[in-house]
Amino acid sequence: MFRLFTHTPNPLPRYDNGAERAAEQIIAAYSTSFSLASQMLSPQTRTDIRNLYAVVRIADEIVDGAAAAAGLSPQEVQETLDAYEQAVLQAPHRRFHTDPILHSYGLSARRCGFKDEHIQAFFASMRRDLHQSVYSTAAELNQYVYGSAEVIGLLCLDAFLVGQPVSSAQRRELEAGARRLGAAFQKVNFLRDLGADTGQLGRSYFPQAGSAGLSAESKDELITDIRADLAAARAVMDQLPLTARTGVIAATDLFEALTNDIAALPARALPTKRVSVSIPRKLALLLRATVKSLRRTR
Repeated sequence: MFRLFTHTPNPLPRYDNGAERAAEQIIAAYSTSFSLASQMLSPQTRTDIRNLYAVVRIADEIVDGAAAAAGLSPQEVQETLDAYEQAVLQAPHRRFHTDPILHSYGLSARRCGFKDEHIQAFFASMRRDLHQSVYSTAAELNQYVYGSAEVIGLLCLDAFLVGQPVSSAQRRELEAGARRLGAAFQKVNFLRDLGADTGQLGRSYFPQAGSAGLSAESKDELITDIRADLAAARAVMDQLPLTARTGVIAATDLFEALTNDIAALPARALPTKRVSVSIPRKLALLLRATVKSLRRTR
C-alpha cells in the first residue's frame, strides 16, 4: 500500500529547536540564578544568551575538573580545550553540527555577530587555568578577568543589540558597562568560591591574598572595587533595549545581593562558607527588577 505525502516538512527547524533546548538544559544544570535571570529576557535574546553560555560552561568544565575526573591526563585536557576552541570558532561557518551545543551556538553566533577575537580571549583565559595557579599582580588578574568575563559581557551585548540601532558613542558606553559588569560578576564568583578555588583547584586569583588568605582590609578593598564596577554598569543600563534590560537588572541585583552578603562575612569565613541567595529572595529580586525596568521606560 502506498502512502501519499502532500507535504514534506523541513526537518532542520526541529533540529534547531532540539539543539537550543539542549543548551537550555546545560545552563539549568549549573546555575539557578542565571536560569532565573535569563527568564526576564525576551524569548529570542534569552535563547541567544543560553546558547552562548552553554559553550562557556563546557569550556569551564574542561578546565575545572570534569575532564580530569573522567580520566584525562593534563596533556589530554589541554588538547581537549584546544580542540573545543577550534570547534567553537568554526561553528558559525557550518549550518549543521552533530553536537547540539555547537549547533545552537552557531545559530546565535551568526545571528548576533559574535567576534572571533572575543572567543579567543575567553579561551586564552581558560588555558591559563591549566598552567597558572597564582596571580601575583593586578595586571595578571586584569588580563585573566578580561578574557574570562569582560568579553562575555561584550558577547552578551552583541545579543542584546541585534536589530537595535545605536550610535557609535552609545555603543562605546554600553561596551564599557558590559565589561565592568562582567568583571564584577567574576570577582564576586572568586570571593564566593574562594574555598573551592584554593582548596580543590589550588588557585589564588587575588594578588592581595597571601599565604594566610585575604585580610579584612583586602576583602573590603575588593568589595569596594566590585561595587564600583556594578555602579558603572548600572549607569548605562537605561540605554539597553527593554528586551534585555529587565534580565540584566535582575542579574545585577542578584550579584549585588551576593556582594552584600559576602561583605557581611568576616574575611576568615570566606574559605569555609559559600554564600548563596535563597530561591524566595531570588524571586523577590526578579520581581523588583521587573518593576524597576518598567519604570525606566516611562
